[in-house]
Amino acid sequence: MRYELVIFDNDGVLVDSEPISNQLLAAYLSELGHPTTYEESIRDYMGSAMHRIHDLVLERTGQRLPDDFDDVFHARVFAAFERELKPVAGMTGVLEKLTAGGVPYCVASSGSHERIRVGHRTTGLDRWFDDARIFSSQDVGRGKPAPDLFLYAAERMGVAPERCAVVEDSPLGVRAALAAGMDVFGFTAMTPAAKLAGATQLFSEPGQLTDLLV
Repeated sequence: MRYELVIFDNDGVLVDSEPISNQLLAAYLSELGHPTTYEESIRDYMGSAMHRIHDLVLERTGQRLPDDFDDVFHARVFAAFERELKPVAGMTGVLEKLTAGGVPYCVASSGSHERIRVGHRTTGLDRWFDDARIFSSQDVGRGKPAPDLFLYAAERMGVAPERCAVVEDSPLGVRAALAAGMDVFGFTAMTPAAKLAGATQLFSEPGQLTDLLV
């Protein structure tokens, strides 16, 4: 099947941000009295919008996170991004081949617009993604696993959901893509294949992805 739109997740797919952000999230939650390991942060929060963190902490402890939680966390993350963030190896080659093949693409991320742009500026990916190709859970209110973000991106790009392919690395993202009626290719670099059950196909190296999409 030739897809009319490829929708990329951002964190862990385009930029290698998941180790950085989950280490910081685990440390900050622990600092606030909610002991969290890096592995637990990956398990519970990878691929989710910020509201999910608030919701899960409240559900589990009956306590609300501070009003400035998002601002403090993002300040720490952005500072770390400036020092450490790299693009996911091989993904620029995928973007080059999509462009050469005339296949439209965009990014749809649970992260904020600011987080996406900071990451792209730092890694040089901003040359591939102008504002018209960037979609955030901020645009729709409900993050993954709800399908809203992927459906919104497809609508804005003018492509029917069934003609879209999503590239994801989190269980929440795979669930969201399937709920949107889209094919989804699961990236197993950080996530065990078993946790991406339901994906149309799995891949471990970006080079494999180009063969699936173009």
